[in-house]
Amino acid sequence: MRVLIACEFSGIVRDAFTDRGHDAVSVDLIPSEREKGRHIVGDVLDVIAAEHFDLMIAHPPCVHLSVSGARWFAEKRKDGRQQRALAFVKELLDAPIDKIALENPVSVISSYIRPASQYIQPYQFGHGETKKTGLWLKNLPLLQPTNEVSGREQRIWKMGPSETRSKDRSRTYEGIARAMAEQWG
Repeated sequence: MRVLIACEFSGIVRDAFTDRGHDAVSVDLIPSEREKGRHIVGDVLDVIAAEHFDLMIAHPPCVHLSVSGARWFAEKRKDGRQQRALAFVKELLDAPIDKIALENPVSVISSYIRPASQYIQPYQFGHGETKKTGLWLKNLPLLQPTNEVSGREQRIWKMGPSETRSKDRSRTYEGIARAMAEQWG
């Protein structure tokens, strides 16, 4: 199966699919953190227009969408940043790809485009942490928990300021990536 991992610099989801024998490629505006695997630095919409994929897992930037930043929403609506972010999400969801999963934290996507198909937590996939994440699905079943563990640390929410904070907060948990590859691949 040809799999596109949109807006992923980490290579975590791409590698989970590759490890299961799929032809997976990640695309982001920045280089991948991992050397193995195919990664394209560029605009994912250009890649979608140029190549055929059977499945896309998309991780659009949440900086203008996530409700954790709600106190800045008025400013972001006024200057158009939130509308542009929502338009990008809509383009991803409307891509000519048969199966799509779009991942984002609790966000305005549910209010302006459509409700999430489901919400998942890292602790349902072997990680003792919380990070409520929505999945907007097209032609895919709900992602089933694989290893519910105790522990409900809010590591991501408590993460202090740093130069790498946005990258550190955006990485997909390995257990979730494996579940996606096993269940949707």
